[in-house]
Amino acid sequence: MRVQLVPSGTVELTYEIRNIVNVAEKLQKCGVTINWENIGDPIVKGEEIPAWMKEIVSAAVMDNDSWGYCHTRGVLKTREFICDLTNSRGGAQITTENIIFFNGLGDAIAKVYGCLQSEARVLMPSPSYTTHTLGELGHANSASLHFKLDPKNGWKPNPAEIRSQIEKNPNICAIMIINPDNPTGMVYSRETLKEIVALAKEFGLFIISDEVYINIVYNGEKTVPISDLIGDVPGIALKGISKEFPWPGSRCGWIEVYNENSDDQFRKYINQILTAKMNEVCSTTLPQTVIPAIMKHPEYQNYLKERIALYEKSSNITYNFLKEVPELLVNRTNGAFYMAVAFKNGVLNSSQSLPIADTEVRNLVESLVNKPDVSPDKRFVYYMLASTGICTVPLSSFATSLQGFRVTLLERSPAETERIYNTLANRIKEYLAS
Repeated sequence: MRVQLVPSGTVELTYEIRNIVNVAEKLQKCGVTINWENIGDPIVKGEEIPAWMKEIVSAAVMDNDSWGYCHTRGVLKTREFICDLTNSRGGAQITTENIIFFNGLGDAIAKVYGCLQSEARVLMPSPSYTTHTLGELGHANSASLHFKLDPKNGWKPNPAEIRSQIEKNPNICAIMIINPDNPTGMVYSRETLKEIVALAKEFGLFIISDEVYINIVYNGEKTVPISDLIGDVPGIALKGISKEFPWPGSRCGWIEVYNENSDDQFRKYINQILTAKMNEVCSTTLPQTVIPAIMKHPEYQNYLKERIALYEKSSNITYNFLKEVPELLVNRTNGAFYMAVAFKNGVLNSSQSLPIADTEVRNLVESLVNKPDVSPDKRFVYYMLASTGICTVPLSSFATSLQGFRVTLLERSPAETERIYNTLANRIKEYLAS
């Protein structure tokens, strides 16, 4: 072309969670049966939406108002309902003006990073969910900045390292967390959140807290929304219905803005986000309208508890099988529905493999893993996919130097979960011994 069309470094942007689907689909055509453990979509894994929830949505479809534009910030009655939920906890108090709806959190994340000036950087965890790292990298056109989640310490962060990164990088304007975390399933403690808030206050930063899994916790764990502890520090919480209802196809999420007027620069930044949303007029109306009715329904809390109980069971089954592999760093998950597993240093190499009987399948996988600069954990994931049909995601694709893999905990049948992770554990041992 006459001029360069994309910024330097854009070719490095990849989304391995989806990329691996293309490979798995090719293997399906070769006769490989796939277990989709790569993506957090409960519907794909067979989750049944209860009749009462479908009836609420069906009734909303019959209402003409659900067919039109809504306010740019979102449906007023729904924003009032959300305000009441947040304010009832006694932490940061918000009004309907502090809520903006988006077409899913992917849309929200793109605008949260895209409305920052390129020099303003957001410090985020490593490993970290790809949409955040790509959003930050895309706006800054530079490698993202991270604090580490430690697999040897339950994937917990070290506040001293967060402080060190802030001190070394004067362009850091915000700290981002995902709570409960994706990809690790770790839940931030109240004490750690308090330390993060204190650092933000000390250095004049704001906080971004992705809380789409905030009500999906188990194994006796508790989550604390950032609004309960943020005090007078500016902040944004990202929330949605895609995982909790679950309704990922609704593309419906929102941000809650805390202490918007405590800092003039932060106020102008939030106005930029709102202006960007105004350019789209509004987000999809229908899913917004049903949120209060669904969440207030007498069956909702029991329905959520039943789903969480299944995730807890899957978490413990998965943990119990994988912890028996001595070369792995495995932590029991306590929130969301993911588990990140790291290999110990030096365990993986570029010559390991698994036997693949089908010549076409073997040739396809070898053509992929023998390309230049393929990470050892990607090699592992592709061989495991071809040999067993178990589709996972390489951990290195989550902005970390750690080698490992991420799985989901969404199988509906405990017996099938046992089969999958017993198989995976045994084949890992075989792969490492090859």
